[in-house]
Amino acid sequence: MMKKMILGTIAGALITGTAFAADYGTAAEAKAMLEKAAAAVKANKSGALMQFAKGEGGFKDRDLYPFCGGTDGNFTAHPTLTGKSLKDLKDKEGKPIGEEMYKNAQEGKIAEVSYKWPRPGTTEPLVQKVSYFTKIGDQVCAVGYYK
Repeated sequence: MMKKMILGTIAGALITGTAFAADYGTAAEAKAMLEKAAAAVKANKSGALMQFAKGEGGFKDRDLYPFCGGTDGNFTAHPTLTGKSLKDLKDKEGKPIGEEMYKNAQEGKIAEVSYKWPRPGTTEPLVQKVSYFTKIGDQVCAVGYYK
């Protein structure tokens, strides 16, 4: 009886852990979404940016979403920050992540920046987050995932 209870508890923990992990996007999914977003911006920039901001067209998957900034340094697409400064964005420990993206973004190449950020809907704890980013014409676009 005790053995069954322990096995049931372990199985439940494994299932719960798997479900928990499935609540968040992976590195591969973030990179794939950025590639899809880059293709969408190349095909129809204004339409793509609108979809990104609204989370439409497959551009919102759990905690994954693309965000972009224009030549003025401001977000051109983000679920909540459109119009605010991407270039001046710092992580919760003061790391200048927006500046790093603008400085290193190159057309046709995907780079990454690591920083500390809380998960969506929370303010604590800070979690390691990585954003893949690239330059598409006059846009710097990124998709981030939590480690």
